[in-house]
Amino acid sequence: MKKFKNKFFILPTIIIVLSVSTLVFSKYTSKEVSKISYTTFKTYLTNDKISTVYLTNSEKIKFELKNGNLYETDNPKSNNFKETLLNEDINVLDNYPLNNVEKYSLAALVISIAYLITSSIKSNKVKSKRSLGIDSMDTSAVKNPDFTFDNMAGNEEAKESVQDVVDFLKNPEKYKSYGARIPHGIILYGEPGTGKTLLAKAVAGEAGVPFYAVSGSDFVQVYVGVGASRIRQLFKKARNNKSGKSIIFIDEIDAIGKRRQGSSASGSDERDQTLNALLTEMSGFNENSQIVVMAATNRLDTLDSALLRPGRFDRHIEVTLPDISAREKIFKLHLKNKPVGNINIKEWSQKTSYFSGAKIESLINEAAIIACKENNPVIENKHIDRAFSIILAGYEKKNRDYIKDIDREITSYHEIGHAIVSLKALPNEKISKITIIPSTKGAGGYTLSIPEDRLYHNRSYLIKKIMVMLGGRAAEDIIFGPEYITTGAHNDLKQCTNIAYNMVTKYGMGETLGLLNIEGLAEVNINQNDVISECKKLVNNIYDKTKKLLSDNRELLEEKSKLLLEKETLFESDIIS
Repeated sequence: MKKFKNKFFILPTIIIVLSVSTLVFSKYTSKEVSKISYTTFKTYLTNDKISTVYLTNSEKIKFELKNGNLYETDNPKSNNFKETLLNEDINVLDNYPLNNVEKYSLAALVISIAYLITSSIKSNKVKSKRSLGIDSMDTSAVKNPDFTFDNMAGNEEAKESVQDVVDFLKNPEKYKSYGARIPHGIILYGEPGTGKTLLAKAVAGEAGVPFYAVSGSDFVQVYVGVGASRIRQLFKKARNNKSGKSIIFIDEIDAIGKRRQGSSASGSDERDQTLNALLTEMSGFNENSQIVVMAATNRLDTLDSALLRPGRFDRHIEVTLPDISAREKIFKLHLKNKPVGNINIKEWSQKTSYFSGAKIESLINEAAIIACKENNPVIENKHIDRAFSIILAGYEKKNRDYIKDIDREITSYHEIGHAIVSLKALPNEKISKITIIPSTKGAGGYTLSIPEDRLYHNRSYLIKKIMVMLGGRAAEDIIFGPEYITTGAHNDLKQCTNIAYNMVTKYGMGETLGLLNIEGLAEVNINQNDVISECKKLVNNIYDKTKKLLSDNRELLEEKSKLLLEKETLFESDIIS
């Protein structure tokens, strides 16, 4: 379209250049006019031989005889000169005559300039209109999308929750006979990568209706009123659809739907106006409307209550991380059209605990890339294993000559410390891999364990999880002494702090706040020193328990550390044996 428009601007520009060139060329190449004396001019005037005089303010004037000859003479510049000429019935003009070439060139020049000016004005008006409307966004409806529930694995509960929406869009009369109305809006919430967008697209595919997909950030603008205008235009476009049925999907709706502040000054805020426009459009649906609005967010708790009330987004569906059964289905789905060799899908379904569907897809894609780079005819278990390490820890560094022996030894004891505490405190969590090969993500080494699929975690589990994280620092303390502990545990300590803080302030597992949740006390001035003191005491007590556990298993710690130094990478069988 843009190229098409450019053609219509190129042609007038070329005409303008040619016209100007022709006029200039004509001026400098035109036949020179014969010059005569003013006395001769008066003789021609007396004998009635002059038909036209071109009278200008210049020093010379041109005149044309009745026989067509053109001459030039001096300009007398007398006050009654023009009157004298007119009395003699002579045509008096203020401009010199133009030949046909000059006439046509001038006409083409004027027309082309007028066309460019008109087109420029229209273009600016269209741009201005588009900048304020939905046309500046990519909101083309995906008609008859071929993506259905068969194309996505897992989330069976979420699929079941939207089956009635699909049925309503297919058979609206059946629901009308019962006096039932379809939910105006459906909020899909859950962890990133769990398939919220795919679920919305699958609903449209199953129902066979147009699918309008936008992001909440598309409505966030600097200029007040633009976001609200885009909301109205989007809904107008959906309503004007031929079938009258459609699904509007707003991804990351928290960009415009966050809880509004109580300050009156925020009422004129662009985001608030956009939210108000969305609320109005959803409330304005009539009972016969067959438009369903679906939205996705990772933070349901931050959304405005007016957005979540019945009549707007009245159905809230959690899209959770896949369990082991769902992960197995996701593996099979993504391996379906790939050359697959010896892959233990059940084992990998267990290893990828807490992986989202998107992360599993990325894992398989990474494995396919590795197999392709190796020119292997099929994807095998070893490729997925390498991809698993890359996704979690990054690529292994090839050049390791710069690493000193003492650093390798410290890393070895650190990682084995994690592994032994995990083996003793959380025996149900299998250790997948231990390595002292540094990665591109900055880790000097790492220990991969497979957590259990659990809906909830009790206090005992959280304490043991902290013990595992402190195992590396405790091993360094025991072997090298407190004066020689390193910075290698900084990430472990960060995670420990996070768990301990949540235990004390959010999970009701501490003494300072008891069963109170700190998020519900946002308006109250809490003494953070007391909270920090309890967290510190909790982590210190757990650290002492961790040191005791490793001290009791010091022989195993030293034995496995030496083995890790020798092999650089150990697996579950190496630790258990």
